Amino acid sequence: MDDWKKYYEERLCTADEAVQLIRDDDHVVFGHCIAEPSMLIDAMVRNAASYKNVRIHHQYSFGKAEYTKPEYRENFTFDGWFLTGNTRDAVAAGYADFTPNHYYQADEFFEKGYFKCDVLMTMVSPPDEKGYVSLGTSVDYTRSALLHADRVLVQVNENMPVTYGDSFIHVSQIDRFVEGNVPLFETTMPEPGEKELQIGRYCASLIPDGSTISLGVGIIPDAVCYSLKDKRDLGVFSDMFSDGLVDLYEHGAINNRYTTTDPGVITVSFVIGTKHLYDFVDRNPAVRFKSASYVNHPFNIARQRQMCIVNSSVAVDLTGQIVSASLGTYQFSGVGGQPSLNRGATMSVDRRGRGIIAMTSSVPDYSTGKMVSKITPFIAEGAEVSMTQEDANYVVTEYGIATLRGKSLEDRARALINISDPQFRDELVEEFERRFRTKYRISR
Repeated sequence: MDDWKKYYEERLCTADEAVQLIRDDDHVVFGHCIAEPSMLIDAMVRNAASYKNVRIHHQYSFGKAEYTKPEYRENFTFDGWFLTGNTRDAVAAGYADFTPNHYYQADEFFEKGYFKCDVLMTMVSPPDEKGYVSLGTSVDYTRSALLHADRVLVQVNENMPVTYGDSFIHVSQIDRFVEGNVPLFETTMPEPGEKELQIGRYCASLIPDGSTISLGVGIIPDAVCYSLKDKRDLGVFSDMFSDGLVDLYEHGAINNRYTTTDPGVITVSFVIGTKHLYDFVDRNPAVRFKSASYVNHPFNIARQRQMCIVNSSVAVDLTGQIVSASLGTYQFSGVGGQPSLNRGATMSVDRRGRGIIAMTSSVPDYSTGKMVSKITPFIAEGAEVSMTQEDANYVVTEYGIATLRGKSLEDRARALINISDPQFRDELVEEFERRFRTKYRISR
């Protein structure tokens, strides 16, 4: 389109005008995570009386999520693909819903109609001289939603970084533009304590020089990053990318020398962190953004050299079943990319991949605040098993490393008890001896 500027100006409007394109019974998808368009969402909620039965879908969200309030039940129904603190209680209360999925299935689910998208609302960078905007921080499922949407509404924000890879969209693919230069949401983690740093050191001992890595976001992944600074020739092929990995890159530990499918570059699906991170990815040819269906597909993960994955979990039972998305029947989040990342790593073509679950041995209970063990005799009733016994590889706590792959149930239970919080070991040993009809002895 030669005259893209005219096209843009003709469709430039206020947020309240843009959301008039939403119709009753529409499925509305929000851009993921940092790309959530606050101005458009606020306008949609402000005009709630104009809609009936609009279904809203997204994964990670930092917004107010006012559309989940009971007073809007006739106007909006939230059906999440991942839950966060602003949405999970609505699901538990019964006036919102959750659809289980693997992160890498986004493209397939949109193509087959399992995920519907009548309207996509997301945030983009201002158009360049050729009329292309960038999806910036979030390509993940956002690009696929855009390609399958009937209508596309965007908030144009000059603070959104211009990122390379599959993030560019021409203005002719967009129906309404709302300009709003708001600061991007930033999230920072507290400094890791000695417990988290010890976990980081154990994890780092499992990650050799030359590995390709994928780390989640949080205090434990940050602690892992601290312990990887002396590593060499690391690469990154990861669904998400955070400030800790920027520090590793600037420290020289990451150079992507041995990355396989995308030589010489960091390959990610979305980023979440601080302005330092967003500035790092802005117009940086060393970072390539791809869809979650590419970055999180087990086939592509398995192709990486010495792929090492670090994720966390809610609980691990004595047989190695891993729970990451629910607390009993309470849906806490979703599995995201964890099972596919882990499975891809352990299917690694060079047979050097490692899937690592890193967690503190105990945690305050979500409802009572009392300390509970994250290594448990049984999975809680109603809980979702995110990774099966067969998928479990390494579990790490501040008390050590449990190697589970290829181990019998009895040997797994011994290894997990060895790294549990000492204040809970007696009850774990009691269950061990009841179940296996043998005395528990510390394995070396």
